[in-house]
Amino acid sequence: MSKLILGFVGQAGAGKNTAAKLIGEKHSIEIFVFSDILKDLLKRLYLPASRENLIAMSQATRQFFGQDVLSIAMDKQVSESPTDVVIVDGIRRVGDLAYLDQNPNFHLIEIWAPPEVRFQRLKNRNEKPGESDMTWEDFLEMSKKETEMTIAGVAEKAEAKIENDGDLATLSTRLEALFAKLNY
Repeated sequence: MSKLILGFVGQAGAGKNTAAKLIGEKHSIEIFVFSDILKDLLKRLYLPASRENLIAMSQATRQFFGQDVLSIAMDKQVSESPTDVVIVDGIRRVGDLAYLDQNPNFHLIEIWAPPEVRFQRLKNRNEKPGESDMTWEDFLEMSKKETEMTIAGVAEKAEAKIENDGDLATLSTRLEALFAKLNY
């Protein structure tokens, strides 16, 4: 049987990383994140992993090496994993699916939260420089960035949608129900 791959797509602050950690820790699932590839490249260049730098690195690598370059790298990481189940977090573009969705046990899952909730989460987590100082207007501008705009097209391809508009216990229950439905 081929490896089960759960692919998570969702807007910034929807809770993809939280969802991946919740189910990953409970079931000892290895987690791969698309932006980690970009962060590794930025680190090698001694540049901060700001949202702007991540976007620029994503655009540059795709422009020069092809729209599917990150999908190729991710597919290689996933195939080299010794585990039977993996999570791929941060799918943002249709090109990211180029190789992953060739696996018959690949399942694209949208993690969704309302904009107001996502805005507050981004401010509270302060994962990227400047997020804690973000205004609502900044959030709306960020939502217009190319990397955010492409997510809706990918999310349309999802076979399931997990609403993450409540607490961690509710999210965990919803994720477990989906995981059970996939028979793992």
